[in-house]
Amino acid sequence: MSIYNLDKIFQPASVAVIGASPREGTIGSALVKNILAGGYGGKIYLVNPQYPEISGLPVSPTLSQVKEPIDLAVLATPIQAAPQIMEECVRQGVKAAVIISAGGKEIGEAGLQVEAQIKETAQRGGIRVIGPNCLGVVCSETRLNATFASHMPLPGKMAFVSQSGAICTAILDLSLKEQIGFSHFVSVGSMLDVDFGDLIDFLGNDSRVSSIILYIESLTNFRKFMSAARAVSRVKPIIVLKSGRSPAGAKAASSHTGSLAGEDAVYEAAFQRAGIKRVHTVAELFDCAELLAKQPRPGGPGLIIITNAGGPGVMAADALAEYGLEPLALHPKTLERLNEMLPSFWSRGNPVDILGDADVDRFRRTVEICLQDPGINGLLVMTAPQAMTDPTGIAEALIQMFSGKRVPVFMVWMGGRDVERGREIFNRAGIPTYETPEQAVRAFWHLVSYKQNLELLQEIPPKLPLIPQYDQDQAREIISRVLQEGMTALTEVEAKALLAAYGIPVNRTAGAAGAEEAVRLAEEMGYPVVLKILSRDILHKTDAHGVELNLQGAEDVRQAFERLQSRARAYNPQARLEGVTVQPQMRRSDYELILGSKKDPDFGPVILFGLGGIMTEVLKDHAVALPPLNRALARHLIENTRVYKLLKGYRNRPPADLVLLEEILIRLSQLVTDFPEITELDINPLILDADGAWAVDCRVLVQPAVCPSPQHLVISPYPNQYEKTLVCRGGLAILARPVKPEDAPLLEDLFRVLSARSIYYRFFRPLKEIPPELLARFTQIDYDRDIVLVAVDQSGTGERALGVSRLMGDPDGIEAEFAITVGDPWQGKGVGAALLESCLAIAREKGFKSVWGITLAENTQMLQLAKKLGFDMQYETGTGEYRLQLDLSKVHYDQGEIRC
Repeated sequence: MSIYNLDKIFQPASVAVIGASPREGTIGSALVKNILAGGYGGKIYLVNPQYPEISGLPVSPTLSQVKEPIDLAVLATPIQAAPQIMEECVRQGVKAAVIISAGGKEIGEAGLQVEAQIKETAQRGGIRVIGPNCLGVVCSETRLNATFASHMPLPGKMAFVSQSGAICTAILDLSLKEQIGFSHFVSVGSMLDVDFGDLIDFLGNDSRVSSIILYIESLTNFRKFMSAARAVSRVKPIIVLKSGRSPAGAKAASSHTGSLAGEDAVYEAAFQRAGIKRVHTVAELFDCAELLAKQPRPGGPGLIIITNAGGPGVMAADALAEYGLEPLALHPKTLERLNEMLPSFWSRGNPVDILGDADVDRFRRTVEICLQDPGINGLLVMTAPQAMTDPTGIAEALIQMFSGKRVPVFMVWMGGRDVERGREIFNRAGIPTYETPEQAVRAFWHLVSYKQNLELLQEIPPKLPLIPQYDQDQAREIISRVLQEGMTALTEVEAKALLAAYGIPVNRTAGAAGAEEAVRLAEEMGYPVVLKILSRDILHKTDAHGVELNLQGAEDVRQAFERLQSRARAYNPQARLEGVTVQPQMRRSDYELILGSKKDPDFGPVILFGLGGIMTEVLKDHAVALPPLNRALARHLIENTRVYKLLKGYRNRPPADLVLLEEILIRLSQLVTDFPEITELDINPLILDADGAWAVDCRVLVQPAVCPSPQHLVISPYPNQYEKTLVCRGGLAILARPVKPEDAPLLEDLFRVLSARSIYYRFFRPLKEIPPELLARFTQIDYDRDIVLVAVDQSGTGERALGVSRLMGDPDGIEAEFAITVGDPWQGKGVGAALLESCLAIAREKGFKSVWGITLAENTQMLQLAKKLGFDMQYETGTGEYRLQLDLSKVHYDQGEIRC
């Protein structure tokens, strides 16, 4: 597993320490000691012209004098020497480097120049670099401790990656006290090359890593980070502490949306979309890490709390309530057994208060009964020191019961000296201990909410009643005209025309340069009407008192026109005034909402939804999400606001048309997906009532795009360009197109027409139905790294899936694994060949070098297709399988068809 040679960092066959030193108190000395003390089994070379020997090992004056191959170079020299050393690394064929040295970009322009030289040399030589300005790396499997930390972490299955060396050493020290082990311990420093996305991909593909913990201050390649996290979080928990939660990014915003969707809110939305669980303090990070490292992940929120005191039980229940949870309702059989065993005045519910005189046997028997409750997802056992309590004896008795349990078990041994011995017993046994009920419940909730968010992301979105249509040409014409005129803001008339081109409903709005034109328009529309200032330079009209409501006649309109012009000149004497807009007075609405988008400098467009009106920024009831959106994601965005409770219907207010609201959000998402020129878009308010929805006011800011769509997004949208109509044998016409999340029902129908033989050929095992998590994996894909094409027959009243071809790219972007399934009624008609050929063409376009797959020896149709397409076929002795491999450099095109 290389993932761009990262294996040479963590599993090197040889390591060279450049700047090794015998002098105590130096980084070079600490590195040598740690590598030797850690028990690293590979070859070690030391480089320093000042010393002939260190710690009994010979020292070479320069790297070029080391005659053996070197996988990893660790630099502990002043950073000014690093560019020359990297040149030596290139000549020596070194595969990877860890640069401990500080003094790079953090000191300014001089440091940036040094880093640029290092990066150019490393890229030229194909060397992967961690650092500079980092603590180093640890890999427990290889016993490599290439850091200047004071200790080697205990071995485990959890990986820790940090941008801060200080956080690394603090977590390491705590982990030794709490007996928490790590598979990898990585300080990334300035991330000149290797970044969080690379490491998530690498660690996610390592079977020895069960979870990943991140401390992030900033990100570099945002699209790569999102792609890696979305892929890995489905199979391994990723927990992140993101520091730098600053509102500074919102200060320069011009619209409501811009000020509401601040930097930290965008990170929150990105983490949620990627399936990452975010914590906000080092204490939360460590508590979460301890539970992950020592116990299985909870399958749900069903927590049973056992306590020998009522107060801690109430505190634990209150903590659950803060997160919207309740203690598990005990099964009647559990209650019956507890009633038989416990004193008559026990709590008779959950929390299970077994009273202050509970001895070791009462604790043990209570735990035994509760672990057998069919609804349990976690067990929290608490004790407070009392005269009748033996915290140490209870701990010694309980650890015998917890081995191999399917649910997480964790402890709160409240107190100090009297309970310390019990905590030590639990830590040695791999059972998490916490000091307070709130601390324990919070750690449990973090893991429960990780699972719940993952389930939401894997939810199959329903289709809209009608497929949305968009007038992209009209929208492009509006935006291009404004930019060609040197403007950055659309007028309200232009902004509403832009929304209308994408099917977002707007109220009728027309511009009037003079008072009489305004009267004429008002009489066409019918009274009462509303007049608003029309100016590109006055975005917030209410701030300039630029709105006149409920105008009942011609004279009202004339007077309002003059008042608005006067106010606009007083508010901004330099503003370019184009007159007013005239629009019908809307009747009182059921709901006023805000919808908008802001282009974040890092994550690209962000969609905002919330409570609208003039109090938007005061009440701050809003949520943000990253495009592209589907119905499920749009609904979750709505549900993350307080106004959602009103939208469901409240007292005399009817429920809102949530399907219509979802559709409008999807249309807005598509608009900012298609046009990277849009920097801010603000619909406030969107009026929603039983008769429909209308964008009553809208502001749009634009700038020339620095990259084409969809490169401005961090999540790749549906690739329309890969849709293709094909004709197979017998004149069977199919549409081969990328799969969509909404296609899950189509694939379920396809699965139902597969014979038992076809199912076995595809999945290598019998299946009666396709599991939901597998269906989500097939339909909710990352279009950047995976290619899934579905063959659709559109000849009937609806769509019907005939087959599916899938290429799953590895994180290197070099190889991809293929699989193909065709429904039994359409086998032998060329559907599979057409799908696979289309997939291979896309794979080559994306830069993949080869594709491979495994098929059973009895799957003769697949073997014939592979032979036809030029695959190399190798029989795997003893498995009954063939490995199929195709070098895409040998694939070429002839009039749109693939030839090998």
